[in-house]
Amino acid sequence: MVYLPFAAQVLPPVWVIITVLAFDIFGPIPALPRVIREGHIRDVFRLTLGVLFGVPVGVWLLTTLSAEVFRYVVSIVALLVLSTLISGIRYRGELARWMIYCVGVLSGLLGGAVGLTGPPVILIYMARSISISAIRASIMLFLFLTDIILLVVFAITDIWHWTPFVIGLLMIPVYMTTLMIGTWLFDPAKEKLYRWVAYTIIAVSALNGLLAV
Repeated sequence: MVYLPFAAQVLPPVWVIITVLAFDIFGPIPALPRVIREGHIRDVFRLTLGVLFGVPVGVWLLTTLSAEVFRYVVSIVALLVLSTLISGIRYRGELARWMIYCVGVLSGLLGGAVGLTGPPVILIYMARSISISAIRASIMLFLFLTDIILLVVFAITDIWHWTPFVIGLLMIPVYMTTLMIGTWLFDPAKEKLYRWVAYTIIAVSALNGLLAV
């Protein structure tokens, strides 16, 4: 939600997602032991299973989008999710298993089409009465597994390109360094501060992508 609106201004849609896959897969590796310990593994498994059904359709949609439409869709989705998070709108009912699978399918669809696998899962976890640490760990683990699925789907199709993958790999040192710093600084007691800093960064990125000429 931060990187995509900016990257969509300078790279073709497929390239944007491939660069994300490159640093998203390798970047979180140092934090994996912690997120596996703290995450909700069963929910992550159900979500990931749903992704398997949504990604192929999303990737097909990606091949039909122009660069301009891709940028607009990414920015609008980011703003919609941000508005929902800030407004406090949440699903208050019981989350049945079939609902979790459906969220996984939607995440796969968005991930394949515009590289945004996270928003549906973020929204569903905001509705759950669990610790911020568990939410953070579950989302990170889910995104890691989803990136692997996307990478495999891209690699076995004719839309794969090595150049953006190499660009993404070159971004890994910065990504991993800042991720480790963020993990070290993370303090659940400062949840509200983290939320508003994240909201501000996402808003600036999405508006910039939407209004860029």
